[in-house]
Amino acid sequence: MTLAPPPLAPPALSHSSFPLSRCSPQSHHRLYQTKAKESLSTTTAGSSTTLTAVTDSTQRRKMERGQVDFNIMLATDSYKVTHYKQYPPNTSKVYSYFECREKRTEPSKNRKVKYEKTVFYGLQYILHKYLKGKVVTPEKIQEAKEVYREHFQDDVFNEKGWNYILEKHNGQLPIEIKAVPEGSVIPRGNVLFTVESTDPECYWLTNWVETILVQIWYPITVATNSREQKKILAKYLLETSGNLDKLEYKLHDFGYRGVSSQETAGIGASAHLVNFKGTDTVAGICVIKKYYGTKDPIPGFSVPAAEHSTITAWGKDHERDAFEHIIKQFPSVPVSIVSDSYDIYNACEKIWGEDLRSLIVCRSADAPLVVRPDSGNPLDTVLKVLEILGKKFTPEENSKGYKVLPPYIRVIQGDGVDINTLQEIVEGMKQHRWSIENIAFGSGGALLQKLTRDLLNCSFKCSYVVTNGLGVNVFKDPVADPNKRSKKGRLSLHRTQSGDYVTLEEGKGEMEEYGVDVLHTVFQNGKIVKTYTFDEVRDNAKLKESELEELQ
Repeated sequence: MTLAPPPLAPPALSHSSFPLSRCSPQSHHRLYQTKAKESLSTTTAGSSTTLTAVTDSTQRRKMERGQVDFNIMLATDSYKVTHYKQYPPNTSKVYSYFECREKRTEPSKNRKVKYEKTVFYGLQYILHKYLKGKVVTPEKIQEAKEVYREHFQDDVFNEKGWNYILEKHNGQLPIEIKAVPEGSVIPRGNVLFTVESTDPECYWLTNWVETILVQIWYPITVATNSREQKKILAKYLLETSGNLDKLEYKLHDFGYRGVSSQETAGIGASAHLVNFKGTDTVAGICVIKKYYGTKDPIPGFSVPAAEHSTITAWGKDHERDAFEHIIKQFPSVPVSIVSDSYDIYNACEKIWGEDLRSLIVCRSADAPLVVRPDSGNPLDTVLKVLEILGKKFTPEENSKGYKVLPPYIRVIQGDGVDINTLQEIVEGMKQHRWSIENIAFGSGGALLQKLTRDLLNCSFKCSYVVTNGLGVNVFKDPVADPNKRSKKGRLSLHRTQSGDYVTLEEGKGEMEEYGVDVLHTVFQNGKIVKTYTFDEVRDNAKLKESELEELQ
């Protein structure tokens, strides 16, 4: 069935009508409104109801200074604007929850990594940046009213409800959010946080904020994927060296340029730093310092490193000169030099292994040369590079019987690294009797960008409502997909004496055999009431002794 456009639908506007490069996402609504009115004015010229284009010089000046305010009333899916009219009459409370659903049926395509547990991280950032304090103002209400009038071509916006929040709650959101501690490692299928309205007049607000809150899927997924890679590295480090030395520096974040935005970089990089300490994505450090805080001055580290331009700028015939110049610039710290601009194998054998060998062997274990291949099949390239370097720099055999290059030279593989290729490379190294001590990895798009909400089946669902004064447990149970069945009633999360987590449904609360609820109130009526430092997050997410025992 083809739907006709709504009455007075404006003519289509070309992308060139919107100077997107100078606008924040929040500004696009206002620009759309202005352009739409200008178009309507043009198309209805001569009629008695000509619409006049409206401009907002204050808003425009803010846009030019990059100061457009976030508007919570414009930060939701369009259809949610109409939901306050759809709940049963006399609804006074809506209670919803977030989880990473577990798969009850086998997926059609089996994954090598099952992601049975998730790392809860990122809610504190969202609360601080978007929800705390006075987020509703008369100006923002007016802006939302105008945007939605044009967007829907109808007056569906709940202006009365938002004015009520402004007047009764001073523009602060009357909701309560309970959540597990940040950094907690929780099995799939358990509640991670709950949201409920605290004012009967604002029952509709609970699921209004779903859109912004569910964006936590991203830091959760990055942190979870990063931690799974840490487990792989820990397993092979233990098997090939007998220790976990420098584990926290074995997976370096190369993802800054590979993500979709500056904010994505900050959130994603901070999520990776929950598990590791190496990063080239500086935005993550800034997020951690601003929204979490650490006891140490800095939560992430890097080393001097070359890129192809600093090598090729010397010319093909002077690659050796480039290498020599760079390595001499950084004599007392590790330095990583990309070595595949022309021929990675010649670079390892001839330049590093012969021409500049004397400069390398005099470096200390604290300032090694790190050779970086950046092309070819990752496993094949790593093995061949190690083989060549092993002939030029005699390796020793460690206590586990695996080869280890001298401490003044190491390798970093930063091309084509994801959780699957990482597994393949370390397994290949083990089979060829190379210790994982010899290598570190860099990962970019696969670490921060090649992820979706569906990877961990992140879901936000209503489980309890109060209508006509009566509480009702509600749920969904689609006949076509049992994996999407949701939980019922008010929820609590408990840790048993054996250390397992269990979610209790239907408001059963703190049953004696399960102990206290580990969901804590973190946000209440516009105020953040509980926070976590990044040190606490890391401590909660660290690999447990029981996990390390299982790896061996």
